[in-house]
Amino acid sequence: MNREVLTPAVQRFLLEKANADPRKIALTKSPYEKVSSSELAIQIESRQKAKKKLPLWFNSDAIYYPPAISIEQASSETTALYKSKLIPKNSTVIDLTGGFGVDTFYFSLRAKSAVHCEINTQLSEIAAHNAKQLERNNIQFINGNGIDYIVSNNTFYNTIFVDPSRRVNTRKVFKLDDCEPNIIQYQNELLNKSQQVIIKTSPLLDISLSISQLNHVKEAHIISLKNECKELLFVLEKGFTDTPLIHATLLNDKNEYTFSFFENEEKEAAYQIGEPMQYLYDPDVALLKAGCFKLIAQRYKLKKLNLNTHLYTSNERIKSFPGRIFKIKEVLEYKNFKKTKTILSANVIAKNFPVNTESLRKKHKIEESENNFIFFCKTSNDQLSAIFAERA
Repeated sequence: MNREVLTPAVQRFLLEKANADPRKIALTKSPYEKVSSSELAIQIESRQKAKKKLPLWFNSDAIYYPPAISIEQASSETTALYKSKLIPKNSTVIDLTGGFGVDTFYFSLRAKSAVHCEINTQLSEIAAHNAKQLERNNIQFINGNGIDYIVSNNTFYNTIFVDPSRRVNTRKVFKLDDCEPNIIQYQNELLNKSQQVIIKTSPLLDISLSISQLNHVKEAHIISLKNECKELLFVLEKGFTDTPLIHATLLNDKNEYTFSFFENEEKEAAYQIGEPMQYLYDPDVALLKAGCFKLIAQRYKLKKLNLNTHLYTSNERIKSFPGRIFKIKEVLEYKNFKKTKTILSANVIAKNFPVNTESLRKKHKIEESENNFIFFCKTSNDQLSAIFAERA
């Protein structure tokens, strides 16, 4: 961390160049002897990435930014605020993988005290500096391995939070075994040092497998932000032995909605298959990741288009549905759709269909559209269908 970046002159320069192309800044000679052009470019690029994701940081003075990858990996303020609600008020919390410090910051707003552990020296220093700028004085910063720190001391925390990262050379994260630190190995040790452990993971992780590998799982949270699955949370509580409750939570800038259920509810849910009616419902990605396909139909009194097509229909519009709602304009069998010579423009969505979205668009020369949609899917009796729809 180069503290010369924080001098008034450099800070003015960064604000003046706030919208500049970081690549051009990196190739231009720096006007400052003690701050390189690459350091200036890093500050500008990372601040640009923080504008929507981290507005508090973006709008605060003298914030120091790490390379852009750390901003990309950090929680958004919206998801960090959600996670902070899992922290008991006036409690103690330790974040074993603190990173840029967004989660720890929001934990500290509820907790009596928080500890931020980060193995990267520069990132630890940056997080500590920014906490001072954001007037948080109840966070202790530890530059070191969080697991080593928690194992080597006898302090008891109300909550331990950990965000395992994928191992080097592991292209995709599907199992906890693929992550560092290895939570399966350390879970009992962590529960000995806390009342609850919150594990944040990649949304690619297999939820059922993870629950089977972890002990004392009280809750699993699937979090989406504006219909993009962002993260999974597993809450382990000391001594808990009942069935975990699964929460599919939909977040946007203003609202929060949670669909909660037990796995056996999904297994036992009664539902009906039906032909497309007046309205079509496309569930939010959090519900799809949660796997509550039958339960959606049961709770909202909808019919499912096909056992394996996760689209739903009704004659009455269900305003509270957690996802996108469309008004159906026309339904064609795919064999008849292929015969049409009309030039089409629409958003193309393929679900439970033998041809993918991009191939359908190219094959049928369908242009882009903001308002019109065509859903290619299997309906009842495995009929290949094209459903024309618009936003309801």
